[in-house]
This record gives sequence, C-alpha cells and structure tokens, in this order.
Amino acid sequence: MKRILSTILMTAWLVASVWAQNAQPDSAALYMPLVFERYQAFDSVKLDQKTPDDPFKLEAGDEWLVKARETSEHNRRVRYAAMMGYPQVVKYNVNTLPEPPKEYVIKSDPSKGLLTIEAPQVSTPKEDKNFETLDVGLRNWLHTFSASLQFTQAYISGNWYQGGENNVNVLGDIEWKFNLNQDVHPNWMFNNTIHYKLGASTAHGDSLRNYMVNEDNFLFTSQLGYKAVKHWYYSATLNVKTQFFQTYKTNTMAMKAAFLSPGEVNLGLGMTFSGKSAHNERTFNLAIAPLSYNMKICRDITNLNPTAFGIDEGHHTKHSFGSNLEAKWVINFTPTISWSARFYTFTDYKYVQGDWENTFTFSVTRHLNTKLYAHLRYDKSRERDDKWTYWQFKELLSLGLTYRFATN
Repeated sequence: MKRILSTILMTAWLVASVWAQNAQPDSAALYMPLVFERYQAFDSVKLDQKTPDDPFKLEAGDEWLVKARETSEHNRRVRYAAMMGYPQVVKYNVNTLPEPPKEYVIKSDPSKGLLTIEAPQVSTPKEDKNFETLDVGLRNWLHTFSASLQFTQAYISGNWYQGGENNVNVLGDIEWKFNLNQDVHPNWMFNNTIHYKLGASTAHGDSLRNYMVNEDNFLFTSQLGYKAVKHWYYSATLNVKTQFFQTYKTNTMAMKAAFLSPGEVNLGLGMTFSGKSAHNERTFNLAIAPLSYNMKICRDITNLNPTAFGIDEGHHTKHSFGSNLEAKWVINFTPTISWSARFYTFTDYKYVQGDWENTFTFSVTRHLNTKLYAHLRYDKSRERDDKWTYWQFKELLSLGLTYRFATN
C-alpha cells in the first residue's frame, strides 16, 4: 500500500512539474521504469543559446533539432528529479541489472539423432576499400522543368495583337523555373521563369503558305527580393516578352508580327508577397511595384506599323513610367486537377494594359493530360475594335503528352 501511494505521488509530481515548466516532454519517457545511472549536475545555460562553434547548429532548418534536444534534456531532468525526490520507487540500478538473455540457435544432426544448442556466430562485415564517400551538399538552386506537346483547338478574337485564326493545331509548351533555395537562404528570394509556347497548324485558307504560326510567345520573369517581414519582401521584378517567328495575314505578304515586334520589357520596384500551404497544394505570389518602367518595342517599322502596338509612328520604342502588379497562383484541387494563373497589369495613368492567363490541367496519366488555356487581354493603348473594343481573347483546348522533372 505504501509503495502504491508513493507511485501515485510521484506520478502527480511529474505531471505538475511538466505543467509548471510549460514543456512538452515525450509522454512515453514518463512511464518508463526509473533506472539510476549516476549522479548528475545540470547547468543553467539554455539550449537555444548556441555558440558559433556549436557542432549541432545547422545552416538552415534546424528548428526540429533544437526542439528534439530540448525535449530530450527535459525528459532527463524530470526523470532524475523524480529519482532524487522519491528514491523508494527506484527499483533498478544500472550496475546491478541482470544481463539480458542470450540468443541461441538450435541445430539438428539427423545422422546422430541429436539437437544441439549453440550461440549464433556474428560476423562483422569486411571494410570495402573501394567504397567512396559522397560529399552531399545543400542545393542553392531548385530547378523545375516541364515540356508538353499538345494537339489543340483554338478560338482567337479578330483583334488579337499577334494575329492568328481559329484552327486545330499542334502546340509545344516549355517551362523552366530556377529558384533560390529559401531553406538555405531564408532571407532572400530569387525566382526565375522561362516560358515559351509555339503553335503551328496547316494553313487551309492560305494559298501562299503550307502552314502558319498561330502561337509564338516567349516570357521571362524574374523576382529578386530581401525579406522585410514574414512573407513580404522588398523586391525588384523584371518581365521580358516577345515572339520569335514572323506571322502574316492570310493570302498576303503583309506582316503581322516578328521578333521583338512587338516586344515588351518591364522593370518594377516594390514589395512581393510569397506564400504556400503546408503541403504545397496552393501557392501564391503577389508583386506590387508602385515605381515601374515599361518599354514597348517594334524592331521592324518597315514592314510593321508601330501604332498597332501602342508605339508612336516612326519610332522603334515607347518608354513609360507608372505602376504594375503581377499575381501568380497554383491550386491543386486534386492530384489530377490543377489551376495555374497569372494576372499582370501596368498603367502609366494615361492608359491601362493587362493580361489574365488561366491554365486548367486534367491529368489522365502521369504523362497524358488535357489542358484548357484561356487568355484575356486588355490594352487601351491600341486602336479600338468595333466588336471587342479594347479587349482581346484567346482560348486553347488541348490533349497531349507532358514530361516534367524537378530537383528538390
């Protein structure tokens, strides 16, 4: 009865000490038998006061290690204090514990009709002299590459700024992201994306050409930022947009677009918000640049009219200062259905232009999927269209193959 009462008192004392110190020890450790090892002395230095030469300090992501060390140290202190306060409940001493039972192997000898019991023979592996150690370092850069070949059905408004016609075509899509690893560099953000789409189709209504290019879009975006607070960064953003191939009006040699005709470069200074959910089902990036420089380019003003791209007649470029905003998000509704979008707008307070791109992906298998792409564009710097005014719209429905790999 006395031993039971002592055990109850000791258990209550353990719970009270844990509650008083607001700690989170391993609950299993409090129910293990108390085994006295040696007299121990505890210092008053806190575990989170690390020195520069601390061998347990990692360059990044060491919160889990600090927490594990704190839990282990607290378990040790509580158990030792319990043994000092209630020695009558300590049944074992490490020096007087019995040896653990040995393991034996039973072997039979049919010729003699005997069974023998022998201790197992433990063989130590020989050292492999040809073994080479690998120096595994932290990755400063994380790469994600995806490429797809899609068969598409397209609808393009008559005033689409790059031209094109409704048709069934083939679309190639390549995207490469190379971002700074924020687990290694937690205070910095450096995200870069190169995205290129090229679509071609047979020109049924064009007697001068066998095929036509109806999608040619190169986009490079870059964000460089330094952490301000939590998910916000002081940032600089860069956007470069152009196409590579020449496009023409049907049955004519009148050019509609060419390399850097049109082209656009935008540089902005401001703040960027970057966040993601716990399991990366949702990611969101918002860049706000109150100070922004925008340059429109028309390299070939001989064959093209620069006013069609918002540039003054006879000039190759147009420079504007204003503000821009760019938002990107990815939502994975299920493992096979996702939505990625990009919203971009720029204004010099005289005109507004913007793009809203949406891609819905429905995966059939790992490499086979269906994509629905919708691009809504607004550009008040261009001539007004009778039907669409300043709006432009493009839609692509495609089925094809996709390949993707990433480094983590």
